[in-house]
Amino acid sequence: MKYYLIAGETSGDLHGANLIKALKIEDPTATFKIVGGDLMQEATGEKALIHTSAMAFMGFVEVLKNLGKIAKNLKAVKSDLLNEKPDAVILIDFPGFNLKIAEFAKKHGIKTCYYISPKVWAWNQGRVKKIKKIVDHMFCILPFEVDFYKKWRMPVDYVGNPLLDAISAYSFNPKFREENGFTDKPLIALLPGSREMEISKLLPIMAELPYFFPVHQFVIAGAPNFDKSYYKQFMKGIDIPVIFNQTYDILNNAEAAVVTSGTATLETGILKVPQVVVYKANAISVWIAKLVVKVKFISLVNLINNFLSVRELIQEDCTAYDISYEVGELINNKAHRASVLENYDILAEKLGTPGASEKTAKLIVKYLSKN
Repeated sequence: MKYYLIAGETSGDLHGANLIKALKIEDPTATFKIVGGDLMQEATGEKALIHTSAMAFMGFVEVLKNLGKIAKNLKAVKSDLLNEKPDAVILIDFPGFNLKIAEFAKKHGIKTCYYISPKVWAWNQGRVKKIKKIVDHMFCILPFEVDFYKKWRMPVDYVGNPLLDAISAYSFNPKFREENGFTDKPLIALLPGSREMEISKLLPIMAELPYFFPVHQFVIAGAPNFDKSYYKQFMKGIDIPVIFNQTYDILNNAEAAVVTSGTATLETGILKVPQVVVYKANAISVWIAKLVVKVKFISLVNLINNFLSVRELIQEDCTAYDISYEVGELINNKAHRASVLENYDILAEKLGTPGASEKTAKLIVKYLSKN
């Protein structure tokens, strides 16, 4: 069968690549067309129609500024779908774009599978009515999503979380410190996100933290769609190493982490690294978000546990001083550190075991074979 996968962000590229590998096992005749990043290109041997680096725009204002690019991307994908005529389009998160593609695919008789549900539980829950009409099969990766969809009488499959797959399959480097020039001094990891807006807002603040922790080493986990020179412009002349494609090794060696809200907060929780979650965006975008978003927390760790498991610093609370205080608590306050680690144990229990990619691939092949 021919599968058309669409991922618009770095995390979606990772999960898409793992799903492709699983689909190849379940369906030896599988062929692929992709909209994605380097990992999906490597998994398929196909060049992406559009690379994720040209797709990810976050925040209401940022999206408005890039409406022309988004419209161009939508047009290109729709045209390619009609040319390729796949057996199924597999949409990975990225709802603003992918739900439009799902609607288009449904109109043209292409089966739609959605892997990693849109966060409709966070805002505008009425979108579920439309999703029921345009998505043939929904595969959820967060435990509470199943109950949410049940309220709307939409059957979904819970497949577990694909980050467990990615982390369990990762080969940790025992020589990480030696090969990257780090000493035995404790390490603090900085994860400023994978989008231009996030990095430009948060990295200048994170770059001040070495002043507060003179006996620690710092390291920035770089996103693969940028280079070192991009990061250096936001670091105020402070020399912090930027390391790419080794985020799990960075976290595995870190005493604590400062993490931009997003998928990385869950990765950090799974790896059991005490963290403080930060976020800062365009003031208008945040104001709009506060009006429409209906969740108590911004980090996935807190959302899944349904209580404040790790500290969150947002907008005006996201300062170098406030972050340094919270990091200091994680390092020096033994009771607080132990509490965070206990919260991670609860998280692990709720997430379950690895296997999301394999479960999803089996179900997709099963559903398509029936048709």
